[in-house]
This record gives sequence, C-alpha cells and structure tokens, in this order.
Amino acid sequence: MRAAAAPRFYETKKFKEKVKQTIVFTVLLAGSVLILSPIWWMISTSLKSPAEIAQYPPTFIPSEFHFSNYAEAWKTAPFTRWAMNTFFIAFCGMAGSVLVNSLVAYAFAKIRFKGRNSLFVVVLSTMLIPGFVTMVPQYILFSKLGWVNTYLPLIVPAFLGSAFFIFLLRQFMMTIPNELIEAAVLDGANHLQIWWHIMLPLTKPALITVAIFSFNGAWNDLLGPLLYLNDESLYTLQIGLQTFKGTVQTQWHYLMAMSVMVLLPVVLLFFFFQKHFIEGSNIASGTKG
Repeated sequence: MRAAAAPRFYETKKFKEKVKQTIVFTVLLAGSVLILSPIWWMISTSLKSPAEIAQYPPTFIPSEFHFSNYAEAWKTAPFTRWAMNTFFIAFCGMAGSVLVNSLVAYAFAKIRFKGRNSLFVVVLSTMLIPGFVTMVPQYILFSKLGWVNTYLPLIVPAFLGSAFFIFLLRQFMMTIPNELIEAAVLDGANHLQIWWHIMLPLTKPALITVAIFSFNGAWNDLLGPLLYLNDESLYTLQIGLQTFKGTVQTQWHYLMAMSVMVLLPVVLLFFFFQKHFIEGSNIASGTKG
C-alpha cells in the first residue's frame, strides 16, 4: 500500500488555528480602535490651540501640545467646589446602594417568608418602568418636601433600592451554601449579624460591581442635578462642563480638557477594581470570597 501523502501546510490543524486566531485578533483590534477613537480625539483636542482645532483638514495629533489648557480650564469656574460636590453625591449614593441593596438581596436570597417569590417578581417588574415616567411625580414629591435645591433628591433614592442591583446581589448570594447560615444561627447570630459578618465578605466582588455602577451613574448624572440644583455653589461637574458652551461659540479645548479630567476618576476606579468587577459578573463565584 502507498503511504498517505502528508497534508499541505495550509491543511494542518495548527495553520487553521493560527488563521482563526489572526482573524479574531484583527476583529478585536478593529473594534478597539473604533471604540477608542472618540477618546483619543477628546484627548487630542484638549491639547490643541483654538486655531488648530478650527483648521481643516483636522489633525489627529496636535502640532504643539498645550498642557496649560487643563490648568486654565480648571480656573475658569469653581471646579474644585463642583468636584467636591460631585464626589460627595457619588460617594453617598454608592454607600446607600451597597448597604441597602445587599440587605434586601439577602432577605430575598436566604430568608424564607410567605410571598417571597411574588414580591421579588414585583421588584423586578419595576425595571420595566422608564425613568422619564416617574420624573415628574418625583419632582412634585421632592418639591412638596422642600428638597429642591438640595442634594437630598440625588442621594435619598439610592437608599431606597434598585431592582437591578437587588437582582445581581440576590443571584450572587444564592450560590453561597445555606450550611453557613445554619451554622451561624446555631451559634446565636441574628439575620443582621449574618448579613454583616458572613454575606458581605463573601459577596465582595458583587458589592464592588454595585459600587462601581452606582458611583459611575452618580458621577456622570446630568439630568438629576439639572432638575434639582439651582444654586451655582451646589453644581456638579457635569453641569460645570456646560460653562464652556456659549450661544456664539464653544471653547472646545477647555471643554475637552475638563471632560478628560471628569472621565479620569471613573477610569481609575475601574482599572484598580477590574478583577473584582469581573468576578462580580460571574454569579458562580459566590463561594470564592
């Protein structure tokens, strides 16, 4: 019998795998470039002079880097005060989201009571209600309470729970063995002690995920502060960015410089906690804490 001919190099499994990897890498690289292009354009514009911004065709790399745009933009308005206001609102909202949603999620995950599943379905159904539907009733309510032009309308809702965060934490807590809860009950622990000493440490990745989402939402919120804050001393950074938009012209170099600075805390937050963020998205990792 004649020996079978050796396969050509392009018919080998190794070559096909290399081609597959190359195609995947090319697609991912193209997608990354597409997504990062606006960010690069924002950074590039923040380092240009007004004359270079207006020239045509546009330049993707500044001919001269004007790092002074950042300092000058910061001095045009009380951005230090606005940054402190924004951080205060975002931190309080983050703390409220983590504590309240984890407590409610623990009740749905580990406490058996009549109508638990039905009530959980009702909570999830609130995700179907658009925020614009409740905007006017909420404003009327907060106005009646005298909370307009204060931070309360921006902070208090975070302490009332979020259906998405409750669902995320509840599913994460469901993976934690009930034997841990039963052992703690035998030792005389109540539900608050179990939640604080057992559930919170074991759900750390999911809690960090909730913290990142809530901080990011409060930090980038424009509509809420625009509705409820009238005093300039109470403004947040998102409202402050509108300072550079005039009726005649827009100071694009200052606007982009401040946009980069506003974006930076969120990027750093995700960069330092990305490991926990990815673990928090994996519901099956609940017992790895």
